[in-house]
Amino acid sequence: MTIDRDAVTVLIPTLNEAPTIQGLVREFAERGYRRVLVVDGGSDDGTAALAEEAGATVMPQTGRGKGNAVIEAFRVVETPFVLMLDGDGTYSAVDADRMVEPLASGYDQVIGDRLVDVGRGAFSRLNYTGNWLLNRLFRLAHGRYLSDILSGYRAFTADAIRAMQLKEEGFGIETEIAVESVRNNHRVGVVPVQYGRRSGTATKLNPLRDGYRIAVTIYRLARMNNPLFYFGLIGAGFVVAGFLLGVVVVIDWLSGIERLPLTILTVLLITVGIQIVSFGMIGDLLLSFHRETLDELAHLRRELEERK
Repeated sequence: MTIDRDAVTVLIPTLNEAPTIQGLVREFAERGYRRVLVVDGGSDDGTAALAEEAGATVMPQTGRGKGNAVIEAFRVVETPFVLMLDGDGTYSAVDADRMVEPLASGYDQVIGDRLVDVGRGAFSRLNYTGNWLLNRLFRLAHGRYLSDILSGYRAFTADAIRAMQLKEEGFGIETEIAVESVRNNHRVGVVPVQYGRRSGTATKLNPLRDGYRIAVTIYRLARMNNPLFYFGLIGAGFVVAGFLLGVVVVIDWLSGIERLPLTILTVLLITVGIQIVSFGMIGDLLLSFHRETLDELAHLRRELEERK
């Protein structure tokens, strides 16, 4: 089964992408993808006019940040499928068919994997290492390995988009989409794609600052998706602090010095830490029960539909 290209909206969030946007829109048009939606975040270099001239539909963004651009676009897209990519020329329409095809086979989302050999040359060593670490952190925090959670090249079904509850305003949007795919138990395909160096436009990412923000986002979103990890890490911090203080108390006690206030603080830290970990365990049990209930309801819904 193949997907009609007119059933696909190519979504391109942009901010000052004048050197690349026109060629990118035309590249998709040449491959039969005529529904191109450019969401412009207030560019001052003529990006919107150039995209419109190339044949794209341009939608001015009301909020700020890439996340808001994606959220606003998802609200207005009416086609059954969406193909999303950055407008800086790092992704190519050459991979469009490969990205969309798995959706016809029952996948809910598709991620374009940049970290394979074909795209690795466009990364600095710092960026590649940072992406590698963040993908492993995501697997630890959310229980699934999706190869390249920060990829800007994605494909979705309309049903998958409607199921996601997105709130991230900035570059954390890709992370939140990955988290939502896990929360909704979406079937996610991973496809290797070409990834080129930016040409003509400066990067808007700071590897260290934005890497830290993404790591915090991965951890923060684990509160609802993996409470044992979220609360367990906090609880473990309290317990470790308590044990370290306890070592000081024991050493001083062996030297004949009694540290009653520190002893009380040590017991409190360890006790509070254990309680926080217990909250995480209870939350994890409740989440498992909730997911089982949702799976059972989905199964019953499918059976009812088959009987009609």
